[in-house]
Amino acid sequence: MTAASPGPDMLPRRLLLGPGPSNVSPRVLSAMGQPLVGHLDPAFLSRLDSVKSDLADLFGTRNRFTLPLSATGSAGMEACLVNLLEPGDRVVVGVAGVFGGRMCEVAERAGAVVTRVDTAFGTPLSPEAMSDAIRRVQPRVVAFVHAETSTGVLQPVEEIAVAARESGALVVLDCVTSLGGVAVELDAWGIDAAYSGTQKCLSCPPGLSPVSFSERALERVRARETKVQSWYLDVTLLDGYYRTGDRVYHHTAPISAILGLAEGLRIVGEEGLEARSKRHREAASQLIAALEPLGFEPLVDEAFRLPPLTTLRLPETVTGPGEAALRGRLLEKHGIEVGGGLGPLAGSIWRVGLMGENARPESVEALVAALQSELA
Repeated sequence: MTAASPGPDMLPRRLLLGPGPSNVSPRVLSAMGQPLVGHLDPAFLSRLDSVKSDLADLFGTRNRFTLPLSATGSAGMEACLVNLLEPGDRVVVGVAGVFGGRMCEVAERAGAVVTRVDTAFGTPLSPEAMSDAIRRVQPRVVAFVHAETSTGVLQPVEEIAVAARESGALVVLDCVTSLGGVAVELDAWGIDAAYSGTQKCLSCPPGLSPVSFSERALERVRARETKVQSWYLDVTLLDGYYRTGDRVYHHTAPISAILGLAEGLRIVGEEGLEARSKRHREAASQLIAALEPLGFEPLVDEAFRLPPLTTLRLPETVTGPGEAALRGRLLEKHGIEVGGGLGPLAGSIWRVGLMGENARPESVEALVAALQSELA
């Protein structure tokens, strides 16, 4: 039997400039260290209700069913699709990157008939191509990604959403890398279900997925002919626990994580979303300008760049010796994490996240200094 340790084994401090997670505010960590209470304790439930309200504001919605799902963003994706789709239902999915492709996979596993509308990685979906597919297929659901984490594209939403609503389809939107970093307006855009994650622009630890369902979407779930594929993600059961008033036990919510999210949302509210969005835009612009002399070029046209996550084409000075080796040195020698490319972009781009706490000039300066040192 080994002697008791005087404290936890400490992980190294990193500057997390990859596609997520981002560095967590000390205020969030402090909030998560509060004494534990029960998941039905009135003191906790009042915080949970505040989180739901703050998330609705951030999502730009009055949807009653807006809450922090007790799982990561991928479970948020699954919750939206498996609740709204039944076997045999038709769905049109816009695929502008890896996560649009993942939507297709989840929909197929739910038994849906999937029609993909693809675009080259690094470019936005064509509203015309999406509209044509919607008119041709007449789907139950239209799904696409607002902020494609694999490519750094910020997708214009409204034109596609209008086409979907005109056909009678429900609209699902992935907001994992946009919520808290750029404006999200579910009600104004006509979105029926959306999901996000806490580890990106909200600068909280991973483990929660903010989700929001419109009343129209909930009506669709209540009208299903088959049970929702997932018991845990069935929104009719979740609603019994999360609604204010006479709550019905469903699962034990991650209390400490929700307390951290409550503080993260308070930080967003103190800054204001307009100022926060401006800070993300300025940090991304600073990054692109600072790395241009080193040969890094933005992958995405300026009009469609996602400020919280910039994708950069790599110069020969990086790809020649091997980009993964340089990323390894940045991590081990400088304590800075950046992300490599996914899918067809693997080996040719980096994904640099300036999200939440990290969307600041000092983050850019640290990365530039480290690269200058390594490429000298």
